[in-house]
Amino acid sequence: MKGFTSARLSCGCRIGFREGTAGSPVTVVVEEKASGCMSALHVRDLPLYDHREALRPSTRLGPLEEEEFEEEN
Repeated sequence: MKGFTSARLSCGCRIGFREGTAGSPVTVVVEEKASGCMSALHVRDLPLYDHREALRPSTRLGPLEEEEFEEEN
């Protein structure tokens, strides 16, 4: 892996980036939970975010296409 090996979140938790498994290029793991962190999702040594989700196509609707503007003379 190239680039960052760890980072600190705004809540104070420290995360680390590890090689992914089963087709996931990167796995983000909480290495250290901050004492003041209020997030129940941050659990030490458990994956926080699986990069495979980001590789899937978006399920959101795209922006509405505007009709062409025609000048009236």
